[in-house]
Amino acid sequence: MTARNPSLFLNPIAGRGRANRRLPRILKLMEEAGVHAVVHQSTGVGDLENQVCEAVRGGTTQLIVAGGDGSIHEAVNGIMEGGGGAALGVVPVGTGNDFAKASGIPLDWEAATTLLARRIADDAGPRNIDLGRMNERWFANGAGIGLDARVTQIARSYRWPIGDLVYLAAIFHAMVDGIATPEILIEADELHWDGPLTLANVSNGPWVGGMFHIAPMAKNEDGILELLIAAPVTRRRILQLLPKLMRGSHMDETEIVHASVRRVKVSASAAVPSHLDGEVQPLQSHFEIEVLPGALRLL
Repeated sequence: MTARNPSLFLNPIAGRGRANRRLPRILKLMEEAGVHAVVHQSTGVGDLENQVCEAVRGGTTQLIVAGGDGSIHEAVNGIMEGGGGAALGVVPVGTGNDFAKASGIPLDWEAATTLLARRIADDAGPRNIDLGRMNERWFANGAGIGLDARVTQIARSYRWPIGDLVYLAAIFHAMVDGIATPEILIEADELHWDGPLTLANVSNGPWVGGMFHIAPMAKNEDGILELLIAAPVTRRRILQLLPKLMRGSHMDETEIVHASVRRVKVSASAAVPSHLDGEVQPLQSHFEIEVLPGALRLL
């Protein structure tokens, strides 16, 4: 593909179908800037990742993803599996769009499309941002172990058209089910934790679930990850903490432990839920997480 004919990868169900509905307008805005994208649609979970990987191995140097954090997660893993050479452009049409927020991409998808098309037409160079890796998978925005992974799992089961509020509803659902506090050993640079916890979150960007400002200090171009551990809490205490999590004013709460890290090892007494960029992972008990500074080229 030439610079003016980049590959555009689309998950048609991203954002509960918004990506597919907005495709004609995305293509029109790009054409107005002189960019004629070649569309590739995924057919199921993992297909976008496989298509991106094949494209990168075939020599693609620029590609665009129209979707949300799940689509970006697949694209990033496809790029890295393919050799890591391609630059990524993003049109945010997902539910939470946490990666777009972290990367300074306009959340107005039309404005983001126009800006991206102009950058491609002007041959503007990409900027480098960090990625994280957990075991054998890469992540763009964050990794979560414990409650936030359980909430993500519940949110994925909903088909309600309520946007970011789906994650809030999932928290209440998780509270009804009961708050698990597994025994977990965490070793990260100078931090050591050995005992029960509610969640451990490793953030490359400041937002999760669209509305939770979980790591307000996180920047995806500073070469570090932000580790947040929440000690065991009651249902009532969770309700008290929720507004603070949304505002990003929870960092001084007694249950919160924070450290800036480059590498972290996590061992659980039994297999626990986890997620990467909001994508639920198989149950695991051992995690090795590290930052890869400047590993992704962002258009």
